[in-house]
Amino acid sequence: QVQLVESGGGLVQPGGSLRLSCAASGIGFGIYTMRWYRQAPGKQRELVALIRSGGFTNYGNSVKGRFTISRDNANNTVYLQMNSLKPEDTAVYYCNAAQNYGTANYWGQGTQVTVST
Repeated sequence: QVQLVESGGGLVQPGGSLRLSCAASGIGFGIYTMRWYRQAPGKQRELVALIRSGGFTNYGNSVKGRFTISRDNANNTVYLQMNSLKPEDTAVYYCNAAQNYGTANYWGQGTQVTVST
C-alpha cells in the first residue's frame, strides 16, 4: 500500500519558518520525482517545488529564494524548508510522487500552513 504522509504544517507569523516533511512508503522512492504543491481557498492548486531523483530542483516563481526542497533517499522522505513566510503562503500543502518513467502518481493528504499574526 502506497502512503505519502505529510507533517510539519501549522501556524506561523509572517517572516517565520517551517519545515514540511513527506514520508513515503510502498514505492521505490529513488525512481520518483517528488513535488510539493499548494492550494489556497478559492485558488487552483499550484506547483511549489520539485526535486528529481538525481537532485535537480525547480521552484515556483513566488517561492524562489525563500523555499528549499530536498530529499533523503535512504529514508524515503522529501522536505520543504520554508523561510521568510508571507501571508500569501497560507494554503494546504500536498506532497506528490510521480514515477520517472511510468504513470504511477500518488498524493498525500495535505498539511495546513497558515501565516498570520
